[in-house]
Amino acid sequence: MSVLLLFAVVVVLGIAGYVLARRRVMVAAGGDPRGLHSLPAHYGWNGALSTVLPALAVLIVWLIAQPIVIESRISATLPEAMVADGSSRELMLADVRRVAAGLDTAVAEGAMTEQEAGMIRTEFTDVRDRLAAVGVALGSNVTKEVLAAAQSYREMASWGALGRTLLVLAAAVGGLFWAVGRSSGKFRARNAVERVIMGLLILASSIAILTTIGIVYSMVSETWDFFTKYPAKDFFFSLTWSPNFRGGSDLGIAPLVWGTMYITLVSMIVSVPIGLFAAIYLSEYATPRVRAWVKPMIEVIAGIPTVVFGLFALVTVGPFLRDYFAQPLGLGNSGSSVMTAGLVIGILNIPFISSLSDDIINAVPQSIRDGSLGLGATRSETVKQVILPAALPGIVGAILLSASRAIGETMVVVMGAGAAAKLSLNPFEAMTTMTVKIVGQLTGDTDFAAPETLVAFALGMTLFIITLALNIFALWIVRKYREQYE
Repeated sequence: MSVLLLFAVVVVLGIAGYVLARRRVMVAAGGDPRGLHSLPAHYGWNGALSTVLPALAVLIVWLIAQPIVIESRISATLPEAMVADGSSRELMLADVRRVAAGLDTAVAEGAMTEQEAGMIRTEFTDVRDRLAAVGVALGSNVTKEVLAAAQSYREMASWGALGRTLLVLAAAVGGLFWAVGRSSGKFRARNAVERVIMGLLILASSIAILTTIGIVYSMVSETWDFFTKYPAKDFFFSLTWSPNFRGGSDLGIAPLVWGTMYITLVSMIVSVPIGLFAAIYLSEYATPRVRAWVKPMIEVIAGIPTVVFGLFALVTVGPFLRDYFAQPLGLGNSGSSVMTAGLVIGILNIPFISSLSDDIINAVPQSIRDGSLGLGATRSETVKQVILPAALPGIVGAILLSASRAIGETMVVVMGAGAAAKLSLNPFEAMTTMTVKIVGQLTGDTDFAAPETLVAFALGMTLFIITLALNIFALWIVRKYREQYE
């Protein structure tokens, strides 16, 4: 039984648990719910949750554990030369899964029977020819050992699916009978349901924390692996970025950090004044009618995909800056430059700063405005000397969060700034950022265990630390100075 069908059956059993538990308790109460501890719906929900949750828990655990168990057993059957290290093992298992999927396709399309699919140990050539005849791509490097492992993989997966179905259904049916059996007038169904709901809410709130822990663990482990193969001193202090999978690489991060910060600086010079002035206008000067259509139009920019901004940088902004600024001033001949990417990322961040700053300025108490105007200050003086100082912590936090977003931008930099890792002050030269090189080092047919590939995780960890520091600094500023104006 497929996972989707099994899930549907569990849901149907949960509905049955709701109906049966509610009906049983109403019969026990003689049809009068006033004699029950909880509402009849609580008894029904207890029956549904007792049926569905254990079954889903078993299903999730099984789906996580089954591939691990199967792949560990398959690895034990392969020759040691094929699984000498982690990368070789992953490649072999990927081939096994691919060939197993090919066998499934051949059986599903009627090109062979299950018995024929099980003959791979003795009829290697015939089976391979039959698979090729139905269009299953095996590749030229598939060996008899891989085909044998694929057959074993299919058998284990088939038995695993059967065991999964039986165990999940047993958990669901057991939970249903247990919930219906304990449904009586004295049972505190409301308390039981609320405890379950509380547990689900705690689990949901923990997902973000667990995700962060998983991200940090994966980055730290692969970064540590990288620094065991490449000197940390050369990585952090070398001024050259020149990866070469054939040897002799120089993986200095300095040009990438410089390009990232340079593009971010240009983008902030564009987005901060425009976004802040737009927020001041909308909150202090615009009429409700104007605000009603200007604010949504500004925020529409936030909904445009970044790849569209990248095309805008490539087709419009880059050639414009090249033809009217870079070439006349003798600063370059390329449409891809720091200025191109910085301008477009700045436009991309305008609604981010504008929306946050607008909300922060509107949160300043009206009594402060009225007091300033009552003392004879003009509206502009009130904005400059009262409102902006009061909202400054929040505005600074919004700016720093916007900087974090600019640092992590990838698509606009790829199309607008180029891929040259260099140290230069010329804003009309092509440069690149850490995010672009992360994508570049992990793209293509590369050796995952090579330092030139693992360096992407070191770049990602560095980028993570930079953006995390900016976010923490922004939150610290907001919390430190917020109470000063309450």
